Amino acid sequence: MLQQCDSNRLVVVDDEPDIRAMVADYLGRDGYAVSRCASGAELDTVLEAGPADLVVLDVSLPGEDGLSIARRLRATRSMPIIMLTAHDDVVDRIVGLEVGADDYMTKPFDLRELRARVRAVLRRSGSDGDANGAKPANDKLIPFGKVCLDLDGHCLLDGEGCQHRLTATEFDMLAAFAKNPNRVLSRERLLDTNFGRDEDPFDRSIDIRVTRIRKKVEVDAAKPQVIKTVRGAGYIYVPPRATG
Repeated sequence: MLQQCDSNRLVVVDDEPDIRAMVADYLGRDGYAVSRCASGAELDTVLEAGPADLVVLDVSLPGEDGLSIARRLRATRSMPIIMLTAHDDVVDRIVGLEVGADDYMTKPFDLRELRARVRAVLRRSGSDGDANGAKPANDKLIPFGKVCLDLDGHCLLDGEGCQHRLTATEFDMLAAFAKNPNRVLSRERLLDTNFGRDEDPFDRSIDIRVTRIRKKVEVDAAKPQVIKTVRGAGYIYVPPRATG
């Protein structure tokens, strides 16, 4: 039975034809419209024809590699990105998260797990039509340092009202902090609540994401005052004190 996800357009970017076909065919069974690309140039052509809801992007590509493509996409677009790595390379995973990837998988991978991660990332991004996503039931702007979190718009707003894009995982994490002001959230809780997994006890993906978020919300990311580190415990969101 097809899932109700006909509006979701996915793009699979991999230079191996067999993998492109396998992933596209499998996800297509769930009703996703899947485009296949072998390079960054082909991806650009596909995106020029219309926006995508999610990109599955291989790291090792001929010419422009996946990390460079992800960095370039993040400069202009907010669609979720799931990176594929050929080896269980911690460096690839760290760099992938730093450039804005929402998730990553190591080849060879189980297609059922990929489908589950696609669904989870789309749900967090608000692109799957699921009313039970991570978006908090609050239409107010939440102050985060030099910007405000727009819960309805899934973005940040600066003092001049300009919107700043967030990845699905960045929004998800900020929403978790917004719902728990002045409360320490452990790395394990952030992983379980926002990402639903912790395969590697040495995985520092939460730290990488917090660093990335601080650059967007803190006046001085080197001296964070909004999302503070609680040594040995996790992180805490400190909202501004009421005045007057």
